[in-house]
Amino acid sequence: MGKLDGKVAVITGAASGIGRASAIRFAGEGAAVVIADLNAEGGEAAVRDCKEHGGRAVFQKTDVASEPQVKALVDRAVKEFGRLDVIFNNAGLGGAVGTIEEITGDNWDRTLAILLKSVFLGMKYSVPEMRKVGGGSIISTASVAGLAGGRGPHAYSAAKAAVVNLTRSVALEVGKDRIRVNCICPGGINTPLIYNRLPGGQQVGEQFLAQLQAIPRAGHPEDIAAMALFLASDDSEWVTGQAMVVDGGLTAGGRLFGQNQQAQPTIPGGFAGPSFEKN
Repeated sequence: MGKLDGKVAVITGAASGIGRASAIRFAGEGAAVVIADLNAEGGEAAVRDCKEHGGRAVFQKTDVASEPQVKALVDRAVKEFGRLDVIFNNAGLGGAVGTIEEITGDNWDRTLAILLKSVFLGMKYSVPEMRKVGGGSIISTASVAGLAGGRGPHAYSAAKAAVVNLTRSVALEVGKDRIRVNCICPGGINTPLIYNRLPGGQQVGEQFLAQLQAIPRAGHPEDIAAMALFLASDDSEWVTGQAMVVDGGLTAGGRLFGQNQQAQPTIPGGFAGPSFEKN
């Protein structure tokens, strides 16, 4: 028996990185998965991966900042598989990059729409469906950047801090419905979102991220997928309102991003979009 037998899960940003690893893990544990992303090619490939691991999966192209599209995503899960038990609000990007004086208002708004508004929308439309089936689990990707200064760009850090507190407040509201609301705070995870914009790519990302924390290796998408599985499963039925830190020891006293890293790669300012866009 799998830990998610009979459950239906929606995962946003599931065409690559943490979302894709989580979709594969969920499918292997018996879940039916709706994969949501703007990257149709990657999303369809993730569907194939899920099916190869014995699960059921479909792809829904979704702009997570669009309220009608998030509603349609949840509706698709219920129409396709009959219910909704889990939503993993994972879609993300780097967003506005630069000093506080350089960031434009438009880039600030775009960043918060993808990283924060999307989480609100995922919660809003999943709660009624979970209530119908007697409960469920809402998971969102926050970040160690939302827990302390200096671990991410300004807009990204602000959005992730908001995700942490939104998680807490919504958990208090829907606990009576046996709906659990938690977020995951990854540390340095070597995903396409990181290494696609580094000179030298994945290998350089692996070397750089290995320097940051007590456990001397980069984090991998599967590390976060393991925590997502715990939060999605009944093993966490008494866990809600929590920010689960999965960072290899970074926040226990590891180096801060931007502090005297000898091999630190240079990331240009502007706007860091979705990982599949080469910008």
